[in-house]
Amino acid sequence: MKRIITLIICVFSFFFSSSQETESLDLEFENARLDEVFSLIEENSDYKFFFLKDWITDTRITKSFQDVPLEDILSEILEETVLNYYILDDRIIITENNIVHKDFSFQTEEKEIAEQTPERVNEENIPYFLDENDKAGAITTHKIGKESDSRGNEYYTLTGRVLNNKDQSPLSNVAILVEGENKGTQTDIDGNYSLRLKAGPHILIARTLGNDIVRKRAVIYNDGTLDFSLSESLEQLSEVIIDSKSDRNVKEAFTGVSVIDVQRIKTMPLVLGERDLLKAATTLPGISKAGEGALGFNIRGGREDQNLILLDDGVIYNPNHFFGIFSAINPFTTGSVEIYKGNIPAKYGGRLSSVFDIRTKKGNTQQIAGEGSVGPVTGNLELEVPIVKDKSSLILGGRATYSDWILNTLDEEALNNSEASFYDAIANYSHQIDENNDYNITGYYSRDKFSITSDSLYAYNNMMFSGTFNHRFNNDLEGSINVSNSNYGFDIEYDSQFDNSFISSFEINESKLRIDLDHRLGRDHELNYGLATKLYNIQPGSVSPLGNESIVENNSLNREKGLESALFISDEFEISDKFLLNAGLRFSAFSALGPSTVNSYADDAPKSENSITGTEEFGNNEIVKTYSGLEYRFGARYSIFDDFSVKGGYNSTMQYIHTLSNNTLVSPTDIYKLSDTHIKPQRAQQFSLGFFKNFNDNMYELSVEGYYKLSDDIIDFETGAALFMNENIETEIIQGEGKSYGAEFLLRKNFGDLNGWLSYTYSRSLIKLDSEYPTQRVNNGEFFPSNFDKPHDVSVVMNYKLTQRFSFSANFIYQTGRPVTYPIGKYDFNNSQFVAYSDRNQYRIPDYYRLDLSFNAEGNHKIEKLAHSFWSISIYNVLGRNNPYSVFFVTDNGEVKAYQSSIFAMPIPTITYNFKF
Repeated sequence: MKRIITLIICVFSFFFSSSQETESLDLEFENARLDEVFSLIEENSDYKFFFLKDWITDTRITKSFQDVPLEDILSEILEETVLNYYILDDRIIITENNIVHKDFSFQTEEKEIAEQTPERVNEENIPYFLDENDKAGAITTHKIGKESDSRGNEYYTLTGRVLNNKDQSPLSNVAILVEGENKGTQTDIDGNYSLRLKAGPHILIARTLGNDIVRKRAVIYNDGTLDFSLSESLEQLSEVIIDSKSDRNVKEAFTGVSVIDVQRIKTMPLVLGERDLLKAATTLPGISKAGEGALGFNIRGGREDQNLILLDDGVIYNPNHFFGIFSAINPFTTGSVEIYKGNIPAKYGGRLSSVFDIRTKKGNTQQIAGEGSVGPVTGNLELEVPIVKDKSSLILGGRATYSDWILNTLDEEALNNSEASFYDAIANYSHQIDENNDYNITGYYSRDKFSITSDSLYAYNNMMFSGTFNHRFNNDLEGSINVSNSNYGFDIEYDSQFDNSFISSFEINESKLRIDLDHRLGRDHELNYGLATKLYNIQPGSVSPLGNESIVENNSLNREKGLESALFISDEFEISDKFLLNAGLRFSAFSALGPSTVNSYADDAPKSENSITGTEEFGNNEIVKTYSGLEYRFGARYSIFDDFSVKGGYNSTMQYIHTLSNNTLVSPTDIYKLSDTHIKPQRAQQFSLGFFKNFNDNMYELSVEGYYKLSDDIIDFETGAALFMNENIETEIIQGEGKSYGAEFLLRKNFGDLNGWLSYTYSRSLIKLDSEYPTQRVNNGEFFPSNFDKPHDVSVVMNYKLTQRFSFSANFIYQTGRPVTYPIGKYDFNNSQFVAYSDRNQYRIPDYYRLDLSFNAEGNHKIEKLAHSFWSISIYNVLGRNNPYSVFFVTDNGEVKAYQSSIFAMPIPTITYNFKF
């Protein structure tokens, strides 16, 4: 107490004294604490230090000074601390954070002084900021940075991390709000946040569903850090399945963004008890599938190949198992899923409709943890292993099906030769080098094998590697470098009783490099810019004999190569407190590379083998054809009220790679084709407008959004096109126009005993295939419905919590039947009978609807347990609706017969056991 009183007297006395020039000293410190440095200065000079020992950290100093003024010595040794100094005669007064001000104008009004020096705060006036809701110990005060003599900055950057108090794992999607100010932000996947705040005191609130609310007072002197540690709140376990990141839907400038909360989909009843991230996504507006069991997604009227699926920035070409019945993305190792279907950020490109940005969660750096499940056909296990405590962790995840074993135990002759199996594995290593550097490495592999008939075996696999290094240059500039490689391929083994057995295969490989920089320019601008490049390498198809007796000859199509590159920049510009603009540009270019043989075709005839007029040869890596274009990304938000905003956007995109399939639905044996001399890149532009409103402190969320999208050079095919192993594939392809439009409605209750959402989408997807040649003209060159045009789509997802441990969940899905082409008559020609079909996609299969129910039971919530368990008993398709997967027609003895195939035509009961430790 005596030293504190002395320090206060000395600080007060400077008003009546003046500082003097200091002497120069010869000093040398080696691995010395700061208080030891002070003592050494006192021994070598006439000065005396006044400070509190609590301010001294264990930081060690090694310095050497020769004839250096004392002020310069003090400035250098205190540069990396939050301490300041003031020299008064022979006394050196050390202060924490703030400085001792020399100049005061006592004629200035009190209000003006407060405005000019908002950072001038010390512990004696802190009680001024307490309010009636603050209790002892409820709010802690943290001084951030240290005050400077410079008056240049009014705003400073506060950064930090939000961690789980139990295991110190990072928490994403946490809202960091500034009390009494219209300001806030969200933590990213690593739990990091950043805020621009005025100098002076602020009360920060960290809140998220499932955790207690934490309030802290931050007194801002300069740039600095403030971390939060949140404890779990048992009252909010499993209340919300999908969350929109608090008020992000109202505050951000982007339209058409959906966020899946991975931790809260466990109560959602899904087929065969498999927790499925991508199936959960299809219950949100604007996201649908062509049919039950179909691969791929149709986003706002787009084709399945127009979606970019990213896992830790590495491309996954087929994120499905077993014809889309299961997702190939492990839910236990996934941290977040963000889906961009309106405004796509400028850093993403290469697809027209959407980006699925899937991120692996950060592992536990404190202790071994894990999660798993056992279902009727699959088992899943995830482990988190600390490698370096508080710095690095390894996540291992594996999932497999034992359906082969189940098929072999069934007494059904038709299934004796059947095969259906899959597995996937993922490994992720993350390492925090220091506060400015970290890196993340992910490896992924999946494989499927299935046999539909006794003579054919299908197999396909994904393989992906991704590595990202992140570096923070300073508080305003951060950057990352990502390298990735993705590989997808399939094999078909045909084991015939005759001599034509064969094995055929396809493979695509993609290598990518992306450099990404985030730069804050003052309080109003946040720039994101960088470059990306990727190299495609495709084996379009090969056939080889299967067995020694096969007469099939080896055949392999020429490989395809292409280089796609882009430069991008975007700026999020806060024009005012109400008006936020995000504007981006992306310049992309693509070059088809040799070796290649390019056909030339007659100008007055459609492309066919008969109209080839010559060929041109290109050598290895020689440029065959180049395309380029400027893509625009604009989004704007205007806040009518704090919880009500209107947003609009414009988005243009280009796509240089295409999926080739003449099946009604996408299949795992579809092939990929690069743009070249004859096949142009697909292009699209989308306009969107939406209204977003939250109620009752973000408990309820309401949004209505409309869009209109135009597309050019959309891929389609001539009737009866042969695609696989076709050397002249351009002769089968037609490129046309597309347009889609619609409105999306979402009403969501985020928490409470009853929670869930209602989504409704009205959408139309139309295509126009017109040409001067009749063989390339469809439906007289008029717009007609695409294969995935489904005007009405309704999803209701509800969860009701009976107690802390028991809950009921339900899904109801309704969709308009997709278009189909029906036979409408038959006719005789040359003594033969033929079937006459309607215009393409003139009719529709029956509408689709399904009801699912589940009962969920959690184990007791005792903290000291080996593992926490969770049981789910569900019934998929409770009504037993025989929803058609497809409708096809067969001519039998001159009679046309219609057949309908279904995936799940009866109720499917499931019981699944989940555990977490």
